[in-house]
Amino acid sequence: MLTNANARNEKEIMQTFNRRQFFSSAAAGMTAMGALSTLSPAAQAQLVYTAKDWKVEEFNELAKNPARVKQVYDVISIGGGKFLNNIKNSLNGLHFGFGVPAEQIKIVAALHGPANFLNFDDFIWSKYQIGEFFKVEDPLTGKPAVRNPYYLSKTGARLEHASSDPNNADSIYQDTSMQALQHRGVTFLSCHTASEEQARLLIKHNNLTAQPEEIVKEMLAHALPGVLVVASMVAAIALLQTDGGYSYITVG
Repeated sequence: MLTNANARNEKEIMQTFNRRQFFSSAAAGMTAMGALSTLSPAAQAQLVYTAKDWKVEEFNELAKNPARVKQVYDVISIGGGKFLNNIKNSLNGLHFGFGVPAEQIKIVAALHGPANFLNFDDFIWSKYQIGEFFKVEDPLTGKPAVRNPYYLSKTGARLEHASSDPNNADSIYQDTSMQALQHRGVTFLSCHTASEEQARLLIKHNNLTAQPEEIVKEMLAHALPGVLVVASMVAAIALLQTDGGYSYITVG
C-alpha cells in the first residue's frame, strides 16, 4: 500500500503529465527502431506519432479481437502493482465463476503515467533509478527497486507452478506477475506520449545531459517482451471502447 508521501509523489508526477496536451491520433504498435536512427538531429523529437510511424494493423487486430468478453484496464498509478491482482481476479472470475472459456476472454492493460515504467526491463529501472524516483520498494531487498519487480514470476521464467488448482496460492491462477498474466493472454500497452514526457522528467530529476529522444529510443529498445507501444494511450483506450467494444475499468 502506498504511504501518504508516496501517494502525493505519484499525484504530483501525474499532474505534470496531465498538463501536456494528448493528441488524438490513431493508436498502436511499436515503431521500428531504425525509423528513429535515420532521422536528422533536427527531426528526432517525436512528441507525436502519426499513423505512418508505427504498426497500426497490430493495434487494429487487438481492437477487433473476437473474444466474447473484452476489458481494458486504464492504469496510471503504480500503486504497488495492485491492479495486477484486479486483472487476475477478472480472469479467474470470468473463467471459473461464470464459465467463460479462457480463449473467449481478452484483457488489455493500458499503462500510462507513472505506470508506463512497468513496461520496461531491469536495465531501464537500474540506469534511471526508477524505484527511487517513484518510491517503489523491491520486496526482495526492502530498498528502492533497481529492477522491475512486477514482471518476472516467482516461479522463474519457465512458469513452472507447483499446482494447477486455482485455489492454490502456488498456481498460475494466483500468480500476479506480468509474465504470468501475459501467459494467460493479457496484453500490456505502453504509451509513447508518456515515454516522451517521462524522458524529460528523468533528465531534470537526474541532471542528465542526454537528449530526450535518446532516452526514449533506449526505453523503447528495452520494452518487455510482448508489450505493444501505442501512439497515445488516451486515444488507444477510446478506440478499444468504440471500435472494439471493450468494457472500461480503472483502478485507484
